[in-house]
Amino acid sequence: MSHLETPHSHSFERIRSNPKFQRLARQRATLAWSLSAVVLGVYYLFISLVAFVPGWLHLPLYEGSHLSRGLPLGAAIIVLSWLLTAWYVRSANTRFDALSAEIIEEAKA
Repeated sequence: MSHLETPHSHSFERIRSNPKFQRLARQRATLAWSLSAVVLGVYYLFISLVAFVPGWLHLPLYEGSHLSRGLPLGAAIIVLSWLLTAWYVRSANTRFDALSAEIIEEAKA
């Protein structure tokens, strides 16, 4: 065993070379980057509205309302972020954890 190898090096290599592990890593990264892109896109869109059409955001939500369009839009962005986070957590706790368990069992064999 060289100075760079650990007792578990061979296990780590078997896991890394497992097609299921590669699929897991790809799926997790794809979902994480996709959700991040959606959230950033929505935030930048909102900031663009603030910068370029602030008058539109200041208009009443409906005739006679004291509530402007900006407040519920901002709240919707926050709720969207929570929902996307919940989607990722659900995916991680179901699909990703199940695949991780399969990978670990195969590595033990």
